Amino acid sequence: MILCDIYKGDKKSEMYLYVPSDKGVKDVPEALLQSFGLLELVMKLKLTKTRKLARVDVVKVLEDIQQNGFYLQVPPSTWQDAKSQIKE
Repeated sequence: MILCDIYKGDKKSEMYLYVPSDKGVKDVPEALLQSFGLLELVMKLKLTKTRKLARVDVVKVLEDIQQNGFYLQVPPSTWQDAKSQIKE
């Protein structure tokens, strides 16, 4: 289980940065932080392997946080959006 802070920036819509609450953004590369612009805390979550997340695989999030100190959620691609609309 990891207590996680989720941030969004003012430069890129639908892009989120997941970081462990106890470390914050200290392990996030400066160039990545700058690409976000002004960070805003969106929420805090307790992440476990069994927790469901809307757009990302929680196991991948946990692995990236443990290995890299953060997880970057990027917006779904236009192609993915089109495919999901076709299926509906």
